Amino acid sequence: MADQRLRRKPYERELFRLQAELVKLQEWVKAERRRVVVIFEGRDAAGKGSTIKRVAEYLNPRVARIVALPAPTERERTQWYFQRYVEHLPAAGEIVLFDRSWYNRAGVERVMGFCTQEEYTRFLHQCPIFERLLVEDGILLRKYWFSVDDAEQERRFRARLEDPMRRWKLSQMDLESITRWEEYSRAKDEMMIHTHIPEAPWYEVESGDKRRARINMISHLLSTIPYREVQRTPLEIPKRPPSTGYRRPPRLETHVPDVAAELAHE
Repeated sequence: MADQRLRRKPYERELFRLQAELVKLQEWVKAERRRVVVIFEGRDAAGKGSTIKRVAEYLNPRVARIVALPAPTERERTQWYFQRYVEHLPAAGEIVLFDRSWYNRAGVERVMGFCTQEEYTRFLHQCPIFERLLVEDGILLRKYWFSVDDAEQERRFRARLEDPMRRWKLSQMDLESITRWEEYSRAKDEMMIHTHIPEAPWYEVESGDKRRARINMISHLLSTIPYREVQRTPLEIPKRPPSTGYRRPPRLETHVPDVAAELAHE
């Protein structure tokens, strides 16, 4: 990655252009009834969430939805591991963005001991099979790993700790990743060996500079899908019909007060 960080103005200009292309992609997915799954994985504070936010910003939430599952329930722990993810896969004309995914088993569950060795080994065997089934069934599957170095990760953790608006993004589990850096590295390397397959390869995103990471990831995603601009039916705003004498009733006592009025004079 280049040392120079991407400046705000060119970043915002290019991001908006790419977001316009994402809207075209969305309309193509709807028109062609395609199914798209995008997986966002990587270390804590690597920039996955902020990238997902930019991807989805102008998309229709009925078409493109974000899936960020909590820890499994006791019942879900007794199911086939992939089962709770299957119900969130897209139907025709939908895009699903996984903010972390079934790869939890190869990462945090492996490192923190939340799964057994047998469960972990079974995952590494079944995951490529599972993903081949998705691709064979017509799903467009894209997998992105966001890579950040240890110094930058710690800097972002400290920034979250000091920011009351973002402190919720920092958990004890996140802090554990500092002391287990090499364990996570080894787990990631082994995961890549088993799951970087021709049908569903991993794409690594250098995310030391979040702006560069967002631009690079979105640009790459668009380049891997053969979408086209869909011609939409022209719309025309109709003329408002003449009044028939309707009178609005008095406001409810519970209407929201205009506290913003004071701000207008500042």
